[in-house]
Amino acid sequence: MNLTGRFAPSPTGPLHFGSLVAALGSYTQARSAGARWLVRIDDIDPPREARGAQDAILNTLEHFGFEWDALYRQSDRTERYVAALQTLEREQLLYGCTCTRRRIAATVRRSEAGFVYPGTCRGTAPAPDTAHRVIIGAEAVQFTDRVRGLQRYGLAEATGDFVVRRRDGLFAYHLACAVDDADGIGEVVRGADLLAGTAQQIYLQRLLGLSTPAYAHLPVALGEVGQKLSKQTGATPLRDNEPLPQLMAAWAFLGQTALPDRPADPRAFWRDAVLRWDLNAVPTGDRRAPAGP
Repeated sequence: MNLTGRFAPSPTGPLHFGSLVAALGSYTQARSAGARWLVRIDDIDPPREARGAQDAILNTLEHFGFEWDALYRQSDRTERYVAALQTLEREQLLYGCTCTRRRIAATVRRSEAGFVYPGTCRGTAPAPDTAHRVIIGAEAVQFTDRVRGLQRYGLAEATGDFVVRRRDGLFAYHLACAVDDADGIGEVVRGADLLAGTAQQIYLQRLLGLSTPAYAHLPVALGEVGQKLSKQTGATPLRDNEPLPQLMAAWAFLGQTALPDRPADPRAFWRDAVLRWDLNAVPTGDRRAPAGP
């Protein structure tokens, strides 16, 4: 199997410990298999972008010793997303939705995955000023995650018809990710906070006749009160001038055995880490992040 991996940060702020865990897991999984590793900047939501974040992310990855084989941005791939929407519309799998977020929040059922849209606007033709939703069938999406085992999601009950193009014209994350991960990516290694959304991406790949990669979802790094570390919750940015202790902390967080000798620098760390990486040792549950690695 082609195990080409990728790390796909959104340029909404600096990388933090949770980002490092995802990057380290995807990098060592790919490199231990002798595979390529790509960096993809998920910049399809300009209103959420932070000025200078793209350059800061790449600088941090360089300081931590990551070496990528290719770099690209989703904003350069819009023609692929347009083609995917056209395919869904041609197959009569899309409709236009005029429901506001306030109306949805006030009237529809909520599941663990979010609001479950009941198909209120089904039958409405997609238009430039409407959100585009994809019609969900009754069949569940099932896949085997390489860390968390068999997964089964009934999207009709979990999400209902979900948005693939927003009302403001921007492409939804699940559509762009489904298209990009089917383009030469053999394995997606990322945080388990994205596990539920995997079913939506696989569903789209099947509708579009695209390939589906293997998946491995890593434990989420939690803060002091049990919240996911994220830019939105004020996670502390990685320290570019002290990469080694943070790399070692992320390695231990992922359940890997201690390296035989303490590496002198990131290059030495990666040399040993790639040789000793064991996906089977990764914990299946989310974990508290270490304090100040």
